[in-house]
Amino acid sequence: MKVIAVIPARFASTRFPAKLVQDLCGKPVIVRTYEAAFQTQLFDDVFVVTDADEIETAIQAHGGKVIRSQREHESGSDRIAEAVAHLEADIVVNVQGDEPFIVKEPLAQVLEVYRQDVNHEIDLASLMFEITDEAEIANPNNVKVVTDQKGFALYFSRSVIPYPRDTQAGVRYMKHVGIYAFRKQALLDFAQWPMKPLEASEKLEQLRYLEYGKRIRMVETTHVGIGIDTPEDLEKARKLWNQTH
Repeated sequence: MKVIAVIPARFASTRFPAKLVQDLCGKPVIVRTYEAAFQTQLFDDVFVVTDADEIETAIQAHGGKVIRSQREHESGSDRIAEAVAHLEADIVVNVQGDEPFIVKEPLAQVLEVYRQDVNHEIDLASLMFEITDEAEIANPNNVKVVTDQKGFALYFSRSVIPYPRDTQAGVRYMKHVGIYAFRKQALLDFAQWPMKPLEASEKLEQLRYLEYGKRIRMVETTHVGIGIDTPEDLEKARKLWNQTH
């Protein structure tokens, strides 16, 4: 089973433009993320996929591999599908470019489900963790997921799911973490499919996979990543880096 990591890295960002080339204690954020993915030793290869000269230059200056993204894309899956179309790989792991503190354990958890998937029932695997704070559960920026008894996703939503009509039913609320491991074919299929109403309504690309019948295996984790979405997040990241390195 050949496993590669792909880090999509757009230069433009709505909330924090050029965040991936900002300095994080001596190296750009995207370089720190690339090195963290490489150091897990889980992957046969690690690539950064970008549309920007600045990011390509930064990665190559530190010995990394870059694939140029040739087209505008509606989603991360589309961008990765273009990048891996001609690469040899069985499993493609999408690592977020703004998470330089990624660790081995949750990535290993996601890959393990494929090693046990002898019947090839899994098209995608992803992570989730329990949230209990009512404000967190209600926040539409937190994507919730419900699963069947085998851990396969039934639905993702920005709304509160399941709806707590009976507050004594004992349901748990699970937040989706946007780390994916794809079978390569699932990515290539996604790129050929038009968007359907559920994805269009919620603005969640993972719903396209469900709408077309792909199966997403969710893995519960306790590790919560630290993303850099704002200048304030970058300051926090610098402090954390100095404390931990």
